[in-house]
Amino acid sequence: MTTKKVERRIKIKYRIRKSVFGTAERPRMSVFRSNKQIYVQIINDQEGKTLVSASSLGFEAMPKIQQAEKVGEIVAKKAIEAGVSSVVFDRNGYLYHGRVKQLADAARKGGLNF
Repeated sequence: MTTKKVERRIKIKYRIRKSVFGTAERPRMSVFRSNKQIYVQIINDQEGKTLVSASSLGFEAMPKIQQAEKVGEIVAKKAIEAGVSSVVFDRNGYLYHGRVKQLADAARKGGLNF
């Protein structure tokens, strides 16, 4: 059973995914946030493979904004080690605000271009 809020996010997600596509040169950076955690993957949609992933699982008790910032730094570091410097940002239907924005800003500081 889904709520109207979830249905709305899914509709927005499909609208975004029509235009956002990850390639080998510029993979897609997809963000998922739950109530307690935040997850990010860098995906090559042409091959259907996840190149890099990071999440806030196992972090100490800290505010969720700081968790998102730390995950952004981690994913940027892993992506640069994997040879990815430029990505397409997929906010996955979430508003570009709060944790999603903090993660994106931290990834930019870490060296990713988008």
